[in-house]
Amino acid sequence: MMASLCLNSLPLPPSSHPRKPTETSLSSSYPSLLHDNNNNHSALKPIVVTGDPPTFVSAPGRRILAVGDLHGDLNQARSALQMAGVLSSNGQDLWTGGETVLVQLGDILDRGEDEIAILSLLRSLDKQAKAKGGAVFQVNGNHETMNVEGDFRYVDSGGFDECNDFLEYINGSEDDWEETFTSWVDVSERWKEDRTVSKSYWGPWNLLKRQKGVIARSILFRSGGLLARELARHPVVLRVNDWVFCHGGLLPHHVAYGIERMNKEVSEWMRRQNENDNTLKIPFIATRGYDSVVWNRLYSRDTPDLVDYQAKQVCSILDETLQAVGAKAMVVGHTPQTIGVNCKYNCSIWRIDVGMSSGVLNSRPEVLEIIDNKARVIRCKSDRHSELQAAAYT
Repeated sequence: MMASLCLNSLPLPPSSHPRKPTETSLSSSYPSLLHDNNNNHSALKPIVVTGDPPTFVSAPGRRILAVGDLHGDLNQARSALQMAGVLSSNGQDLWTGGETVLVQLGDILDRGEDEIAILSLLRSLDKQAKAKGGAVFQVNGNHETMNVEGDFRYVDSGGFDECNDFLEYINGSEDDWEETFTSWVDVSERWKEDRTVSKSYWGPWNLLKRQKGVIARSILFRSGGLLARELARHPVVLRVNDWVFCHGGLLPHHVAYGIERMNKEVSEWMRRQNENDNTLKIPFIATRGYDSVVWNRLYSRDTPDLVDYQAKQVCSILDETLQAVGAKAMVVGHTPQTIGVNCKYNCSIWRIDVGMSSGVLNSRPEVLEIIDNKARVIRCKSDRHSELQAAAYT
């Protein structure tokens, strides 16, 4: 396991805004029976999830981990989870986090060749975590919504190949969907090796296979497709205890529109069964436009010419948003931070996308850990940076 260096271990400022969300729905215990690692009954109260997809989560006393953009790099994803202590290092992909709550902030898709394998891994870990009293949540990012729209501009060639392999795999499986999906991470490497051997013979067959990969991706990710429906299980905004998580950034008008409403509308769009049903339009406020939830970079991009009054405006917007949603701090991804995970505006915003994927910056993984409203960064000791910058990536 990689060594860790604990930085930025800071308590959050006291909050005067209300804790109770303005939206309500049916709540359910997240598991019905909790256990600790010694199989004893846990003293912690059950995790309670509100909304479908999950929108508000009460996880009393839990350690919360947040992992940023993964972009199809399974090796880096595993390294981050192992470093954080929630994934076994024996190659068996076992949950070792006990009652920990893990939140992944989206952009699992594009720029890498193991996208579905990462989705499969997280689904498997969620199932294991529930049995231990923990939980795994995902938040959809702009690259998830782009793929459901059919925007494949940033798909790696290996990503198309994986879609083709996965479609063949599920068509040949006799297991139910959940078993088939969660098992993909275990068998995908063998399929990739077979694919690499076949690539040594260049010719018309490989061109045909590429076309098949594009078609397979369209089938899997279009609205109502198997993987679009899998993404539909996840929100674009999630509040866990006093922390709110989203890919790009939450703004006051998003909260006024309704967080649970946005999550539901995006989910319904993704799992739409009838392609000819035009009543379900793409939820613009969540998925389109520079200030939508998955695209917003207001809190993540720092420029040298940002004057004081502009910074104060951003801080005011952030504070208004947090008060409206009843949270103390926000965690975002989307914009790679070349100095690593960092916070700003009195640590009311944490930026955790470090560009760890080999398809982005190939930086060393970093994870944000939150315990008792105190946050710290878990990173490799040798991963040090000297200045604050934000890389511009789509």
